[in-house]
Amino acid sequence: MVRKEYLSTARTLLRIARNVTDGAIANRLKALAEDYERRAQVGEFAESAKGLSPVAVRSDTAARFNSR
Repeated sequence: MVRKEYLSTARTLLRIARNVTDGAIANRLKALAEDYERRAQVGEFAESAKGLSPVAVRSDTAARFNSR
């Protein structure tokens, strides 16, 4: 659900950036929109990880720490 909200915000920012006449502000809005798109991707990853069982998550975490 969070992913959808971030993508919606990113689209809104890009739409506003196209209508802004000040180039500096438009560039900042575009950068902010890109940040929201990245957050949406991270949110998508987090939502898919919720489907993992706690045992799988623990074993994955242990494997990462033991490989150091």
